[in-house]
Amino acid sequence: MRDYYVYILASKKDGVLYIGVTNDLVRRVKEHKDGLVEGFTKKYFVHRLVYYEHTDDIEGAIIQEKRLKKWKRDWKVKLIEKNNPNWDDLYSYILG
Repeated sequence: MRDYYVYILASKKDGVLYIGVTNDLVRRVKEHKDGLVEGFTKKYFVHRLVYYEHTDDIEGAIIQEKRLKKWKRDWKVKLIEKNNPNWDDLYSYILG
């Protein structure tokens, strides 16, 4: 059984959002934070982990990632704020 994560990064509270999927959330978020991921997140300084979901089904994770990317921004904000009202960076939390 393998772990997969759908995650949302933000540049700041109510800032730019990025949605991704990974099989190693700690590694992937660290890569974003360290600027190792070229493109959107590096360009817009999007490195605050504000939301994530866990599953053991890669197909389900990819479907959920695509679904969230199609959502209106206010739906994404409500999802984040339901679970993380202060938009805290959850990275230290997932480190254990």
